[in-house]
Amino acid sequence: MKVNFDVNKVATPYYIVDESLLQKNLERLQDIAMRTGCHVLLAQKCFSMFYLYPLIGKYLSGTTASGLFEARLGHEFMGKENHIFSPAYLENEFDEILNICDHIVFNSFNQWEKYRNKALLSGKEFGIRINPECSTQDHPIYDPCSPGSRMGVTISNFKSELLEGISGLHFHTLCEQNADALITTLAAVEEKFGSYLKQMKWVNFGGGHHINRSDYDVETLITTIVAFKKKYGVDVYIEPGEAVAMNSGFLVSTVLDIVDNGKQIAILDTSAACHMPDVLEMPYRPPVFNSGETGEKKYSYCFGGPTCLAGDIIGEYSFNKPLKVGDKVIFGDMAIYSMVKNNTFNGMNLPTIAVARADGSIKVIKTFGYEDFKMRLS
Repeated sequence: MKVNFDVNKVATPYYIVDESLLQKNLERLQDIAMRTGCHVLLAQKCFSMFYLYPLIGKYLSGTTASGLFEARLGHEFMGKENHIFSPAYLENEFDEILNICDHIVFNSFNQWEKYRNKALLSGKEFGIRINPECSTQDHPIYDPCSPGSRMGVTISNFKSELLEGISGLHFHTLCEQNADALITTLAAVEEKFGSYLKQMKWVNFGGGHHINRSDYDVETLITTIVAFKKKYGVDVYIEPGEAVAMNSGFLVSTVLDIVDNGKQIAILDTSAACHMPDVLEMPYRPPVFNSGETGEKKYSYCFGGPTCLAGDIIGEYSFNKPLKVGDKVIFGDMAIYSMVKNNTFNGMNLPTIAVARADGSIKVIKTFGYEDFKMRLS
């Protein structure tokens, strides 16, 4: 993990996105799009830093949303292809969705029947999300193919007689996975829904493709997309979120105190519960600059946040030198699922948002304060 900016320029805690690292991710995604002819969309549920949408829009085809507000964000700040999927649409929002979205994907044929007449008058593209019932991961909370999932139409519930007006099928089953999981999923999709694929104009492979991970098999992804397009005569979409911004962002924190309750515990001004909720939800241990595993280096610490939640624990790390109050702690891979999921539990302030430019300068994009906490309450 490399840091190309002065960590002391902004008051902690703060998120900072390195534009040069983000651009490298985007260049790889653009290369895949050019070599396959597929459309690559930013999944805003992972990364919605709209200040950077003009940059992202130079490389990607557009955005995809999980609801009206994300769709508005993509429409207003990127202005390219604008896709949306929701498990169920609200009647009082659907007219605006029709107005600003290009592709609208329905989670059930019930939803399609409810909105079909209005939808077809708009001239937009419509799809059905399918569930191939093929799990390739072991995170039940993120597995849309787990038993009893509410996501997508299974083959037993597929109503081919209602396909008139449907131009595409969508599936999203992966989570931080390699191309082999996509191949397994596509085999299940073809086995169950293959007879309908040639009736379609497009197929959306969803997200979860960890394309910018160092060991990701990009060539297999490319050959898979090209072969699928040729076999079925369809356009292909992918919706990476993590792959767009992974490893391009950091969360910089300060050590507030160090206590010894049977182990060395460093209290930070950064909270797992408030500022990086996936640490508790996944769970996972985020990387920290210049650190090792517990016991790997001479001085070990458990990192905890400043909230009242006993479980507000980030993880255990070791260092070559002892930490002291005032030291900076730099967490890596903090652009994704951080800003979009953070909260103000306990009245915690939200971290500042900044950008590190290629010349090493830092631009503060947004700061937060009491009013941001108060406005969410009544």
